[in-house]
Amino acid sequence: MKNIKYQLAMALVCIVLGLMLSIQFRTVRGGVGTVSEFRARELTSQLKKLEEERNALIALKNDYEKKIRDYEVTASQGSNSAKILKEELDNARIIAGLEDVEGPGVTIVIDDLNASKQVGYLIIDQGDLLYLLNTLNAAGAEAISINGQRIIATTEIHEAGEYININTVKFAPPFTVRAIGDPATLEGSLLIRGGIVELMQEDGAYVTITKEQNVKVFKYNGVIERAYARAIKEGDDQ
Repeated sequence: MKNIKYQLAMALVCIVLGLMLSIQFRTVRGGVGTVSEFRARELTSQLKKLEEERNALIALKNDYEKKIRDYEVTASQGSNSAKILKEELDNARIIAGLEDVEGPGVTIVIDDLNASKQVGYLIIDQGDLLYLLNTLNAAGAEAISINGQRIIATTEIHEAGEYININTVKFAPPFTVRAIGDPATLEGSLLIRGGIVELMQEDGAYVTITKEQNVKVFKYNGVIERAYARAIKEGDDQ
């Protein structure tokens, strides 16, 4: 019976994390020269197809989320075992970044007051943001967002020209980072001598940190692709 409950819980988690397929739009930039009429029609056709696939996947995601909500309502009215499974599912969704959360933490604003006077040069680059995220995670942050984008296991942060892409969305300074955790610990980790804040300030960035008793971090709104990873079942070879 215990094994069945465990398998059911894992199945529910897989529904949330596994069946939310993703399609990422990629910015198509032409090289030097004029794009031919044939190439333009081809790109238009590809974009239309991607939009149709994206809409279909979002509809599928919404359908599965509705089924999960229906199950949660049923489980909340059922036995203690069902309620325990629901609590485990809720915790899994929070960890995966699929739920809105709130709690004590810090809000960090990072701006480039010089507006990157040198063309093509980023005062705040992807390395700074990655260093900041690692510092917050090491200090026990339980949920983090940058400009409203929830940071999850599959989040990518990379430079794209004079912008930085986060979850495939393009951003420029200022960056507002919200992190939930112990406010004093999070702030202290950022302000240590030689730490990320000092390094960004030396490069010309303006950084403010505000400790708050109620920071809101909203859920990841994209879709998650899982094409290769699978759960290891009991008895599988190590």
